[in-house]
Parts: sequence; structure tokens; C-alpha cells
Amino acid sequence: MQLPLIKYPTLGIISLLLLSINIQPVFSNSSPTLILAQNTNSQAATDALNQGLEAIQLGKVEAAITAFRQAIKLDPKLAAAHYNLGLALRQSGKLQPAADAFYQATQADSQFALAFANLGGALLEGNNLKLAQDYLNKALQLNPNLGFAHYNMGLLREQEKNWSSAIASFQKARTYSQNAPEPAYHLGICYLQQGKIEQAKVAFNQAIKINPKYAEAYYNLGTILFNQGQLNEGLAAFRKSAAANSSYANAYYGAGLVFMQLKQYKEAIQVFQYAHDLYNIQGNLQWVKNSQQLLQQLENRKK
Repeated sequence: MQLPLIKYPTLGIISLLLLSINIQPVFSNSSPTLILAQNTNSQAATDALNQGLEAIQLGKVEAAITAFRQAIKLDPKLAAAHYNLGLALRQSGKLQPAADAFYQATQADSQFALAFANLGGALLEGNNLKLAQDYLNKALQLNPNLGFAHYNMGLLREQEKNWSSAIASFQKARTYSQNAPEPAYHLGICYLQQGKIEQAKVAFNQAIKINPKYAEAYYNLGTILFNQGQLNEGLAAFRKSAAANSSYANAYYGAGLVFMQLKQYKEAIQVFQYAHDLYNIQGNLQWVKNSQQLLQQLENRKK
């Protein structure tokens, strides 16, 4: 009996665990670090930059992009404008233009650690690991205490399956970014890969303590408990995962496996059907098939 796997392309299945790996090169519970104008003699460029910052605060991302580009036109050496443009472009899902903007920020200011770190994160997201590593190293040379640069380096090492190095980076990220749940979460993933189950449980619980709505953390905790035979505890974790994100199909699938083990077949059918429908909506065809097979098994039991 197997649970679905949400993963980086290079990560594999651990025993019967579903690894729900939420890859996010920036922290989910923090706003982008916008930068104010510095070292410019152009009042017009400063005004355009400030317009962009105001637009971001109002949620008007496209207007912000236009304003930041106007600031750059007025002062091409204004590093803050390039950097903030990169943040806005990334927020709107334009990864390559965002990387280009962060690069221009580093060219305008060679000591701009945040720009190097965000450039590394964008390249990591684009799966350009070698160049991402170079820019993350540069960011950490400039600012060894930059938590999300350590976090992004951890993601990079995780993708390389260098678990020990990834753990070291995530631990540093936790030290310097104590309010971010992602480093603890990914520590749990790495500990699982090393077979350190109890340490993984601790790490997932730490992530949940920081973010009580961390669906993936509850889910992975549930899979550990399920595989340890702690069915009621696992079911509770799956329920919390679904409560944190009602569209998270894996939580319902996991709950269905628990109900099957408990021989509560009516409940199992209900949650497997819900998981099946969500997988179908989300285009996850392999797990549409898997949930359909389990539904068929349960239907046959009723005959």
C-alpha cells in the first residue's frame, strides 16, 4: 500500500511514505524585503520607485512593475529599482525576467547580498543549480547571517541528495530566520531520507508550531505515524492537514488508508472519492488511477 509522492524530480520514495515536499525558495510567511532608493541624484527616479512601492503595498503588482521600470529608465544604476522589479516579476510568476532583474541589481551594486540571494533562488527555481550555487555563495560571503540564502542553499543540496550538507544549511537558516517554518520542514524531509524518523517527527512538529496551517508538515507527520502503526494519531494528523488546506488531496488519501486499516470502509470510500475528485481536478492522473483502484477494492468488499 503506497501513498502519493509530491517531490522534487530527483527525490525518491522512502519506504511507504508520501513525501510532500513544498519547494519554495522564499519564505511563505514573510513579505518580500522591498528596498528604498539609495544613492541616486534623480528625484524623478526616486518618485517612480516610491510609486512602485506604494503599488505593491496595495497589491497592484502590474502597476508596480511599470513604475519600477520607469525608475530604471530614469536611472539605470538604481539597484533598488532593479531589485524591487525582480520581486514584483517573481510575484507575478515571471521567473526568467525576475532573474534578469536581480542580476541587473547585482551589477548596479556588487555588495547587494539580498539581490544575489534572490538571484540564486530564482535560478534554483529554474533548475540551474550550478549558477544558483555561485550566486548563493556570493550572498553568504557578503552576509553570512542571511537566513533565506542558507535556506535556498539547503534546497539546492536537497535536490543534489546531499542530505548532510542540506541539513547544515537548513539549521543555519533556522538560526537566522526563526519565524520561518520552511527550514524546519525541510530538515524533516532530509532526516527522513537518512532514516532518522524520530528527528523528522520533531522537525515537522517544529514547523507546525511556527505555522499551525502547514498542511504538508501535518501530512508528512501523518505518514510517519501511519507507517509506525499509530493509526488514530496518523488520522488526526491527516485531518489537520485537510483542515489547513481543503484542496490538499493527499490528506484525504492518507485518511482513506487509515480508515481501510481500521476496517471503517464507509468512511474510507468517502475520503478516497474526495481525493479522487481533487486529483482529477488537479490533473494528477497517476493518483486518480490509484485512488480509483482502492475505491474499486472497497466496492468489491460490499458485494
